[in-house]
Amino acid sequence: MVSGSAVAGIVLVALGLVLTPGPNMVYLVSRSVTQGRAAGMVSLLGVAAGFGVYLVAAVAGLTAVFVLVPALYTAVKLAGAAYLGWLAWRTLRPGGSTPFAPKPLPVDPPRRLFAMGLVTNLLNPKIAVLYVSLLPQFVDPDRGSVAAQSLVLGGAQIVVALSVNAMIVFGAASLAVFFARRPGWLRAQRWVMGTVLAGLAVRLATDRSRAALA
Repeated sequence: MVSGSAVAGIVLVALGLVLTPGPNMVYLVSRSVTQGRAAGMVSLLGVAAGFGVYLVAAVAGLTAVFVLVPALYTAVKLAGAAYLGWLAWRTLRPGGSTPFAPKPLPVDPPRRLFAMGLVTNLLNPKIAVLYVSLLPQFVDPDRGSVAAQSLVLGGAQIVVALSVNAMIVFGAASLAVFFARRPGWLRAQRWVMGTVLAGLAVRLATDRSRAALA
């Protein structure tokens, strides 16, 4: 149903986005450094729930809306390209921010940790762009159900995002110290991720495909 190249493509996109500093990474690193790994993992469960909400929305109805209103689909793609371009600029500009210099956070109970992880992910523009603008680029209507393909591709993205974020939670304190002592590595990470984001922005801006409904 879903081609191997499509799965590989969404995995690479997901890897590029999850490794780029954003709201999720900033929150998870800050929470893990401030309150410990257990708190970071509870927060990650909230982030996972946010991914689930986006995936259900993408499978259930977003495609149908974009098929009915093609201009909206085009507007969302261009807005997504602009946002990714802005992220690339913010990452590559001199003095760009890093999540590995986390700010102290107050100690919160597990319920609040989960809720904050959920809200942080739901309000994360990177994830909205991923599900609304990027994921549909890897769906091929000729290969069967669009909803089923979206489910598989979204599932692959979630596995990548949660795996990388879990490693970030467990290594947050060590990573913060590592990058603080090796600014050259931090600059290299920024340039690689900024280039990935810029490439994604160009792809979205130049894509002429239309939304497809199963």
